[in-house]
Amino acid sequence: MDTTKATEEARTWAEEPPKVGLMDAVADNVADRSEEEKALVRKIDYTLMPIIWVMYLFSYADRTNIGNAKIAGMNDDLHLSSTDYSMALVIFFISYVIFEIPSNMILAKTRPSMYIPGIMLLWGVVTCSMASAKDYSHLLAIRFLLGVLEAGFAPGIMLILSCWYRKGEQAKRFAIFYSAAVLSGAFGGIVAGAITGSLDGAHGIRGWRWLFIVEGAGTIGCAIIAFFILPDYPSNSKRFTERERQLAVARLQADNVVTDSEDAPTLGHMKAIRMSLSDWRTWMLACAYLLLAAANTMTYFYPTLVAGLGYSGQMAQYMVVPIYSVGFVITLATGVLNDRIPKYRGAVIASWLGVSCLCAVVVCAVYNFTARYVLLVFLASGNLAANAQSLAYSSSTCAPMPQEVRAVSLAFINALANLSGIYGAYIFPAKDAPKYIPGFVTVACCLAGAVAIYGSAQVLFRKYPWKNNSVRG
Repeated sequence: MDTTKATEEARTWAEEPPKVGLMDAVADNVADRSEEEKALVRKIDYTLMPIIWVMYLFSYADRTNIGNAKIAGMNDDLHLSSTDYSMALVIFFISYVIFEIPSNMILAKTRPSMYIPGIMLLWGVVTCSMASAKDYSHLLAIRFLLGVLEAGFAPGIMLILSCWYRKGEQAKRFAIFYSAAVLSGAFGGIVAGAITGSLDGAHGIRGWRWLFIVEGAGTIGCAIIAFFILPDYPSNSKRFTERERQLAVARLQADNVVTDSEDAPTLGHMKAIRMSLSDWRTWMLACAYLLLAAANTMTYFYPTLVAGLGYSGQMAQYMVVPIYSVGFVITLATGVLNDRIPKYRGAVIASWLGVSCLCAVVVCAVYNFTARYVLLVFLASGNLAANAQSLAYSSSTCAPMPQEVRAVSLAFINALANLSGIYGAYIFPAKDAPKYIPGFVTVACCLAGAVAIYGSAQVLFRKYPWKNNSVRG
């Protein structure tokens, strides 16, 4: 909302006896919140966080289960070469990157409670349809469509979280949200193995096909439930009372977070794109997250890297679990810390990436298996914690932007980062086993670049905050 509208609403509240002092109460209680506001935040947490956590769990599983299907016989049944399989991975990210910004532009002008569950329902159907893949071309078409539909989820949730929480509340929530992907990485292989192993041959259907059917059906079920739970924006969500909606909007305004009312004029698509992409902060965050995401592509190779440390078979799969488990704890702890010191988020991110960079450098010089495994654990944990906080940092930095501009900025930052999925499959080639020195050097260089940018952002964003001087229309 612009200043005029905020003033008009504050005057309206002052004229209504039951709501006297609402705006002042919010503005004066940034550190010491009122009981009413604390109750509202708890309700937002209970309404929003559990459902988006479960949704992200299914989203992450649906995009990565192709790796489990490969091991369970998909490559043999569809006669896929190594190049064919790589292209099946890459084509998902091509469509994903292309459609992130358009999807968020639509979301900014629609109801999240309908749009997000709607695309989730569709990608659940598409996931199920992967069980019917007959050949390479069929698999490519389905993966491309899956990328189109999933493209709206992650940046969409980033937008929703930025519209409900104050800047000093977002780090912990983004850490919780991202922890779904961390846990999926830790236990996804175990779940997939149970499905493919127990259902292989049931009703004449191969186990890898059952994997897509079961996980796709779970996604559809989750989407249906989300229709009844996921809230809209603070100004128009039917999950909250009129009083709660007004308080939700007022407390965000007090924190310089722009959120639109239902009848507020909106920016045109092209103007929102121009405002977003002409701002240097958007590009700075996008470049930093691109480097971080490039380093994080090593998550695709954890089993491979662990196998290079001397583990084999099921033990190689099991030894991946501690990596994600430690990362899960550090990710949540960092989220809690960052909400206590929100002014230093860039520095915290840069610090964790510095730790990861140091580990990547040392692992190139240390060849003891145990030492390399410990270094890999902390390297991965720093990356995972920084990844979650980079989302919160982007959200809080873009908070003063008009909602349509923020939608474009967050989608662009996420889209540019997902380009790493296209080239990341080639960082740790098999010919570099077991030390993978070129891969770790690449990771270290990416992390060093990210440290430099996030460290600079810590200084520049505080000195030159985003100011909304735009004219809507």
